[in-house]
Amino acid sequence: MTNDAERDSTIVLLACAAFFSGAALRVCDGLLPRLARDFSITPGAASQVVISFAVAYGLMQLVFGPLGDRYGKARLMCAALFGCAGGAIASALAPGFDALVWTRMLWGMAAAGVIPLAMAWIGDNVPYAQRQTTLARFLTGTLSGMMAGQLAGGLFAELAAGWRGAFFTLAVGFTLVAILLLKRVHRMPVPPPTPSAAPSHLGRSLWSVLQEPWARRVLLAVGAEGAFLLGPMAFLPSYLHERHGLSLVVASGLIALYAVGGLVYAMSARRLVATWGEQRMVLVGGLLVGAAFLALWLSPWWLAAGPTALLMGFGTYLFHNTLQTHATQMAPASRGTAVALFAFCLFGGQALGVTLAGWSVDHLGYTPMLATAAVGFSVAGWAFASALGRRTESTH
Repeated sequence: MTNDAERDSTIVLLACAAFFSGAALRVCDGLLPRLARDFSITPGAASQVVISFAVAYGLMQLVFGPLGDRYGKARLMCAALFGCAGGAIASALAPGFDALVWTRMLWGMAAAGVIPLAMAWIGDNVPYAQRQTTLARFLTGTLSGMMAGQLAGGLFAELAAGWRGAFFTLAVGFTLVAILLLKRVHRMPVPPPTPSAAPSHLGRSLWSVLQEPWARRVLLAVGAEGAFLLGPMAFLPSYLHERHGLSLVVASGLIALYAVGGLVYAMSARRLVATWGEQRMVLVGGLLVGAAFLALWLSPWWLAAGPTALLMGFGTYLFHNTLQTHATQMAPASRGTAVALFAFCLFGGQALGVTLAGWSVDHLGYTPMLATAAVGFSVAGWAFASALGRRTESTH
């Protein structure tokens, strides 16, 4: 098998890992009403299972990223996948809501070593000219997982197995992928440790990334994405369920079309990069997501939620894939650390967004949440597109 073939087959396996990681990220969205009912709490309070996962996921990036630079990204991903399986099993066996919040936190800690390290591995092994397209192919795994997680959350919310059944199912998937990756890791050479990844230099490595002005802009933009998109998204199945009286299966299925929009982007990424360019992709992406939130708020027809979610997904990944491509190039000598900071900001933003959206849902209703998301994400897209334009001008 050629090196290119070996690399490509490894990327397929990483996409499978991303599938289950993506499912874990979104599975609780459709489960929030069921969790609220099972534990006699509000949907905002139930969202603690999303917040705890996101906070742990973000914080652990600062550990996994530098360790990946030092000990090998694929090896660390393998350990993280086994950790995800354990976290999923512990969550399924949680005796009460407080215990569930803690086990979801442990699960989030392990999950931090999957998608970001896979992105960093791709950054190490794929030339920059091919990277946007390769990341788009890898993205199909994450997006398919997010769609499956949304659907599974709604489905299990209606079944007797409930959230415990959903978590056990994910545990099986994580275990299978971990075993397959473990077999491949044994054939990979151990990478030489980078000096910046030495324990005494971890803080210095993080600081060196933050000192780059362009890195700070990328990190700020992805933090805004977490706050204005991922936070409110956790409540969209509940919103459709409450506003239109849909079952949780149907509501989750409609929002799951978000991932289909992302897959449409992934299949057309090569053409879009060539014809639109990064600046236009980011600007259009921000406007599409903002318009989608407005449509969900203003449209009286529940059927419109499906096409709206699809457009939201397409717009999201016009924006997000451009950001993550730049994230892999912010600090090539410490790529694991740089991508870790990227993921930390994304999920730190998500934790903040879920917290604020949950408070809004419990005290003010859904309208302020949707309106704020529409305006906030549109502004984020415009601001980063403007920054890209200035960066392009300064390099010519």
